Amino acid sequence: MPDFLTPDQRSERMSRIRSQDTSPELALRRELHRLGLRFTLRNKKLPGKPDMVFPRHRAVVFVHGCFWHRHPGCNIATTPKSNTPFWQEKFNRNVARDARVVGELEALGWRVFVAWECDVQSGIRARETAARLAQAIRSEHDPVQPA
Repeated sequence: MPDFLTPDQRSERMSRIRSQDTSPELALRRELHRLGLRFTLRNKKLPGKPDMVFPRHRAVVFVHGCFWHRHPGCNIATTPKSNTPFWQEKFNRNVARDARVVGELEALGWRVFVAWECDVQSGIRARETAARLAQAIRSEHDPVQPA
């Protein structure tokens, strides 16, 4: 199926897609903060610039868009019908980069968690996802005790 937008219109539309401070990310940050977890944002010194960094717990959280990061089994992770080879290559690069970044972070001693866009779409789902994440972040690692 041909694209109904001109290349310039498509480019303009795609340029409006945010890469940080997205609605799912803001919703999850709000809920995790409400649960008492404190974090920093996008630490550029860490591989992949995680969306949220919990230094006390040595944990990071990425909030992935289901479409861009290919959430398995999710109906948001569709493949466009036009220019399909381009999109498949782009998605494959994204998934490979995600796996590489997770490996690098784990090699540095960080625990990596991923929250998917579809898991924080509504207020209820954001609260449930945040509660699960908060429990995992707190339980798997004792915080470093001050000297």
